[in-house]
Amino acid sequence: MPASILEEVHDLLEVALNRKKATLLDCPSCGSVHVAQVLGDNGGISYVCTACGHSWS
Repeated sequence: MPASILEEVHDLLEVALNRKKATLLDCPSCGSVHVAQVLGDNGGISYVCTACGHSWS
């Protein structure tokens, strides 16, 4: 258990930063993080960049 609230906050910030890096998805075309997940025609998952319009799966 942390000895102070500052240690607790520090630990939580580390977890949040690691989670953010793990879930970020960048557009392979322009590098934007403005990406939407969409369902494909065959039920697969595809992605569309809302910045440049590039799509991929």
